[in-house]
Amino acid sequence: MMGDQEYGIDPLVVQTVAQEVQEIRALGVEVAIVIGGGNIYRGVAASAEGMDRTSADHMGMLATVINSLALQDALEKMGVFTRVLSAIEMNRIAEPYIRRRAVRHLEKGRVVIFAGGTGNPFFTTDTAAALRAMEVKSQVILKATKVDGVYDSDPMVNPKAKKFERLSYIEVLNLGLRIMDATAISLCMENRLPIIVFNLAQGGNIKRVVLGRKIGTAIGGK
Repeated sequence: MMGDQEYGIDPLVVQTVAQEVQEIRALGVEVAIVIGGGNIYRGVAASAEGMDRTSADHMGMLATVINSLALQDALEKMGVFTRVLSAIEMNRIAEPYIRRRAVRHLEKGRVVIFAGGTGNPFFTTDTAAALRAMEVKSQVILKATKVDGVYDSDPMVNPKAKKFERLSYIEVLNLGLRIMDATAISLCMENRLPIIVFNLAQGGNIKRVVLGRKIGTAIGGK
């Protein structure tokens, strides 16, 4: 969400993401989104600096709500009906997360944004994404990142880093690849939910992934 800024929300980035979501929604695809809050506040980083982990994580969860509202605003300005469902109750600005309500919104063609993580400290938004995906019976998790897939080392630091086209869940865990946290990967493995890691910065990539183009790195599946 922050684009080239050091922190905060770049309206142009939000608008670009919203346009891509609008395109895949127009294809008839049911879309549920989980957004992190690292552009505003990172609970783990604050905890490392001495803040109580529970308090830091709660602040991080609130940051995801801010991002969710920003994306909702951009989508609705484009005529895409959107609902923000928060794991932390704040009825004046978002609906409380209820699984059946989320499923009903998806069935009605609305884009659903899951905010507030899992509602619990010590769990990342990756785990929240995996959990919500299971609950609403998603077919795939699309993990949007800054790089075009999974590498054996950081491609921004190592120009010789090797890109993986496909990985099993076990390979991700054994190799210590930091795509998603181990809890999220394990949850996807137990339920055979595939993950596709791709570059969000390249325009049109969300649609390409949805249409089955081979971009990024595919993880697991049946």
